[in-house]
Amino acid sequence: MLSPASAASSGLAGRRRWGRGCTVEELRARRREREAALRSARRLQQLVSKRLLREDELIEDVCVGTDSGTTAPVSEQEVAELLSNAHKGTEERIKSLRRLRWGLQHKETQQTFIRLEGSMRVLIGLFTSNLADLQMEAARCLHELSHAQDPEVVEACLPATSYLLTYLSGHSTALMELCLYTLGNLAVETKVVKKQLLPQGIIPVLASCMQSPHLAVQEGAGYALSQLLQSKEAAEEIIPLVLGSGLSQHMLRLVCSDLEQGMGVAVEFAWCLHYIICSRVNNSLLVSQRTLPTLGQLLVALASTMTTTTPAEGLELLVCPVVRCVSNLLAEDEPCSGELQAQAECLLRAVFVFIRSFLPRHLFIVQECLWLLNNLTADDPALCSALLSPDLFPSLLQLLHCQKASVLVLTVLCNVAAKGPAHCQALHQKAGLPFLLGALALSDDQAVNQVLELAHLLFLHWPEAAIGFVDHSGLQALERHRDNLLLREKVEALIRIASQLAAPPQDCPLEASAEDL
Repeated sequence: MLSPASAASSGLAGRRRWGRGCTVEELRARRREREAALRSARRLQQLVSKRLLREDELIEDVCVGTDSGTTAPVSEQEVAELLSNAHKGTEERIKSLRRLRWGLQHKETQQTFIRLEGSMRVLIGLFTSNLADLQMEAARCLHELSHAQDPEVVEACLPATSYLLTYLSGHSTALMELCLYTLGNLAVETKVVKKQLLPQGIIPVLASCMQSPHLAVQEGAGYALSQLLQSKEAAEEIIPLVLGSGLSQHMLRLVCSDLEQGMGVAVEFAWCLHYIICSRVNNSLLVSQRTLPTLGQLLVALASTMTTTTPAEGLELLVCPVVRCVSNLLAEDEPCSGELQAQAECLLRAVFVFIRSFLPRHLFIVQECLWLLNNLTADDPALCSALLSPDLFPSLLQLLHCQKASVLVLTVLCNVAAKGPAHCQALHQKAGLPFLLGALALSDDQAVNQVLELAHLLFLHWPEAAIGFVDHSGLQALERHRDNLLLREKVEALIRIASQLAAPPQDCPLEASAEDL
């Protein structure tokens, strides 16, 4: 975030510090970390994600000795008095707006404010003032209101949307950034907001902001766009407009831009691409724009950097959405995997760099990487062979006892085993029977189910594995799961197959049925 006084004149590259040793970039990084956690949680439940450009403001205010007690709610009478000061001198108006802004941090004051007749009209009048300081304070008040969780408060801000969009064509970088985050906050609440923002031209305005030379404006545009792209109406109403405007190519360019200066920009637009890909509105267009090999090459480059230098702060926040984009495009029915052929093994090795670097601190990255491994190896025997190399395979096996990764590890191993006898022989030799028996002792039913699938593939393609399995008390290990209703059918079928394959030749049928499981 920018300081209120210097953002417009000093640009965004500086590293001014505000109290407590925090830089502007560090404050932005904190917001991105919180947003990454929310985005991860949204996979499991619907969450409203809003951002507030307040941290550096409060730090600066503390530095000049402002009483922190002034952030208490404001009474209805005081709100009315503050609004009445809108007709006084500039300094008095700015002081009143600042007091109002502090009060609007509380939902009680927000509801009091919107209930007062003419309150929003007064605030918008001050927001459209030709006095820069007055305009910024009014914009901050609108921003506080946009962060409210009460839909009525947010809808009260609707008359301001046309002005918020207009000022995105202005010259004040600080005001543009504030307007972008305010619009982004508004965009998550109601269909009414989206129906108002789209006709007012928010997509072309955001496209223009993406071309800004200022990183904070680019990042804010990415945030606002990502909010729109996450809405329930996005696939029908928003994503076709975005793709039709050619924005996906600009997003791809910004994701692969100078990460030393523009990490936040890359993170925001990587998430935008992720939301578009997940919608499956027109992934063939993204494939034709070489999105897959471009992002694949970015991952290879990031991994190469991590092996030679200290990883950039917050790099995991970029790796996560880029890995998802590549993984989801690989899962498409489109014939896009061929575009990755030249760099496929490099990408495979890059995935293991991420796994080793981010484990155990960022387990969510490991999970995303395993999904990518699953999609890389699903239909590629050559990559399955590469996965079994001595410098990669042990790292994969080590993840088996990681509770949140075990099912995915076993899924990848099933991909390898499904490639036939040669791969099953290699897998049996490298993993060994202790691995298989140990995997059957896992407490997660879903993981054990995958072990049963893996064992079946091994026994089918490489019967010697079944013989060793029986000789090392594998049937007894299977018996322990016979009482599990979810696993019983597969357990019994696998016991039957293993027993037949391990029986003396005269008692063993020529073929074991592949249909038993």
